[in-house]
Amino acid sequence: DKNFASIGSNLPSVNLKETDNTLQVDLAAPGMKKEDFKVEIDNNMLMISSEKEETKEESRKKDNYLRKEFSYQSFYRSFNLPEYIDENKIEASYKDGILHVEIAKKDNGKKKMHKTIAIK
Repeated sequence: DKNFASIGSNLPSVNLKETDNTLQVDLAAPGMKKEDFKVEIDNNMLMISSEKEETKEESRKKDNYLRKEFSYQSFYRSFNLPEYIDENKIEASYKDGILHVEIAKKDNGKKKMHKTIAIK
């Protein structure tokens, strides 16, 4: 039974990956829609948050039975980003329960190629 009411007890797990050209963040949050997320960058901080309210209602007339359940799936995660990311080139997508954020690196932030110079 997943209860998201208590803040911080059930933060979605995150994978961070750095490639030559990008910084990638994968956040596992199944059962949500892309509209449930907010992805922001402010002062080299990546902030991912969600606030989702669900209401379940059951009623059986003959028993005079009514039950309502509210559940909030809200969380907030923030990550310090390196100086060399390009804030103008960020893409986010949500597929198969994973929110994927990809941030491009500036050219000067790419790892320099290691090159052996042949001696003539």
